[in-house]
Amino acid sequence: MTTVLAVVVAGQVADGGQRAARGARAADASARPGAGDAVSRSDQRPTPSQGSASPAPAAPTASASAPPTYAVLMTRQFDIAPDLKGSGDFEAVPGADPAPGKGRKVRYRVDVEKGLGLDAALFARAVQETLNDDRSWAHGGAMTFERISSGDPEFVITLASPGTTGVWCAKSGLDTTVDNVSCDSAATQRIMINAYRWARGADTYGPDGMLAYRQMLINHEVGHRLGHNHENCRKPGGLAPVMQQQTKTLEIDGIACRPNPWVYPSA
Repeated sequence: MTTVLAVVVAGQVADGGQRAARGARAADASARPGAGDAVSRSDQRPTPSQGSASPAPAAPTASASAPPTYAVLMTRQFDIAPDLKGSGDFEAVPGADPAPGKGRKVRYRVDVEKGLGLDAALFARAVQETLNDDRSWAHGGAMTFERISSGDPEFVITLASPGTTGVWCAKSGLDTTVDNVSCDSAATQRIMINAYRWARGADTYGPDGMLAYRQMLINHEVGHRLGHNHENCRKPGGLAPVMQQQTKTLEIDGIACRPNPWVYPSA
């Protein structure tokens, strides 16, 4: 009986060892890459090619560049021929800009010659912002300027080709063709801003002074409409008066001055 019991126990130990070995082989197969596919890659466990790894982040899309600001556009030069003669037909810039300050309210309209190819809205904004600057004719609340597009304005600031500017300035006995300049056509309702000068500037200010030059053009010609005559600089190296003909020269009678767009530059 002792012998039989020993045989049974030995058989159980051997059988248990075989089951443990089979279990170890099965576990090892599931752990090795590529082994035991029926166990390790079931329908419920996607393979790496099925997206088990985290997806790569999407590449950032390039945002559209912002359009140039008013300040940037006012520093740029634009192409226009010095001998251009446009259609002679004008169109009021739509919309209105209310008078922002105190003092006598001056209503004006902005017209742009049709087919000119320049930014009419930019021109209208420049007029409004320049005239209502405290360094301009609105200084100290003396007056405030309001742009209208209909109704009865006191004057019309007109952006026109050199040829059309010459026609309208001649109505008031002024010749703008020699130096391709602007004018206040006092016998008419129009202040004429020469589009060539607006687009290209003048040597006295240079290409880097376009913003200041445009402000000077507006202040100078509106100054004539408000009753101011030409003035000349009297102090060497000083700022030229805004009513000096700065498009033509910054030196009068041997006195050289610096460019200045403002009526009250120190305001």
